[in-house]
Amino acid sequence: MIAHIALALSLVVTAPAVQADLSLPGTGMTYQERSGDPVRLTAYGLGTKGAYLRTGDRFARQRALSEAAFSPDGRTVAGVPRAYRAGHDSLLLTDRATGKTRRVRTVKKPLTASYVSWSRDSRRVALTVEKKSGGRWRPAGFTVVDVAAGSARTVTVAGLGAEAGFWWTPGGNLVTRHGTGLRVHRASDGKVVRTLPGAGLPTGPEDSFSPSGDRMALWCPSRFAGQVCLADTATGRVARRVPVEPEAVFGWWDESHLIAVMAHRGAYRLAVVGLDGRVSRVLAAVPTRTWGSDLWLSFTRAAPGPQR
Repeated sequence: MIAHIALALSLVVTAPAVQADLSLPGTGMTYQERSGDPVRLTAYGLGTKGAYLRTGDRFARQRALSEAAFSPDGRTVAGVPRAYRAGHDSLLLTDRATGKTRRVRTVKKPLTASYVSWSRDSRRVALTVEKKSGGRWRPAGFTVVDVAAGSARTVTVAGLGAEAGFWWTPGGNLVTRHGTGLRVHRASDGKVVRTLPGAGLPTGPEDSFSPSGDRMALWCPSRFAGQVCLADTATGRVARRVPVEPEAVFGWWDESHLIAVMAHRGAYRLAVVGLDGRVSRVLAAVPTRTWGSDLWLSFTRAAPGPQR
């Protein structure tokens, strides 16, 4: 009996991962996914021309949405419409089980609220509010949408830089770039609760915090040689430099790997990059034209257990 159990366990441990090649319409890309991957590609797009959302192993274009992102628990899709409705911007919340969509008004024209950031508990969505000034959009504050209540609260924040954007910290505050570092705001009223000067800039609007929340992935401050640095969340101090120069970082694969777009042989590739700077896996080849069309990718951390 013991021998049979040991053999069964051995078979489970050594079973090869099942790979699926997922076509990404409109990009010329094929994404290579394996069973057991810690994250799943669930949405993508080219600029604001329409988001592509995943159902099963297929992606369908949502022409009415400029962007979209699945909640961390996978139950809800938050989508930003491409156009105002009745003079207001809004957030569309779609229940994936029922297909029912709710519209939550966010800000009034001429303001916009976009760049979806989900809180880790899937209860709230943060959006960066912008207003056009001098022919370009500039950040003016943030909107927090309560998913259960279907309500939105907008907070104006003074003194934001031209490239500021808000996303959640694991603890439930909002963080944005500030000068050459970061500033943390209270989500309820925008009050500054912490400033990390010279810490480096966030690698993107995606979650810069590791799955554990202990580290942040940042573009290295100028005093360090290198492109990506890891800062300790508690202190804001650079704890490690990653010897890699990616074109972009789309969050964390797991606690010891990043998801990055790397230049490769005259084009680009989406890859899993270790903290030692080595590419451990190529997820997709990215044509030059696609990368030049403002490709964005949104990943959702996989729940434990079978993914299919």
